[in-house]
Amino acid sequence: MLEWMETAPRRVLALISAACVAMLAFGLYLQHVVGLEPCPMCIVQRYALIGVAIFAGLASLRGSKGWWMSFGLLALLMSGFGAFVAARQSWLQWYPPEFATCGRDFYGMIEHYSFSRSIPMIFQGSGDCAAVDWTLLGGSIANWSFICFAVFAVVLLVLLVRGRRR
Repeated sequence: MLEWMETAPRRVLALISAACVAMLAFGLYLQHVVGLEPCPMCIVQRYALIGVAIFAGLASLRGSKGWWMSFGLLALLMSGFGAFVAARQSWLQWYPPEFATCGRDFYGMIEHYSFSRSIPMIFQGSGDCAAVDWTLLGGSIANWSFICFAVFAVVLLVLLVRGRRR
């Protein structure tokens, strides 16, 4: 597996980008077909997923080592950020706050507050960020999102370290 990753890094990056697009499509399915409304942290995770998809896709376009390593590093940073947000949401689901109230939605926060004030409000979490509306094999959406972001980060890190050595 590591040998394949080393010989075809562009294919691995394209596969990561395609997996991100599939996850985004599944999130839209859950929202529009199943009827689950995303909380502010879910929306931030979607933006991180879009970032990973774009940067991994751009990294897979050209064979030049500097090109794919630069965009691969950006994809790694976005996947780390997405993993952080998903881990925070999982923490809120496992240990919900005592006073869980449904706060403003993501866009309402951005519209009514400054950016520097709305970002801490997102990570503080609201009542709907601590709710578990859907599970698969005992894990919530946030748990699965963390696992996916962590796998992307590990694969990207291995690609970048092995690409640097080569």
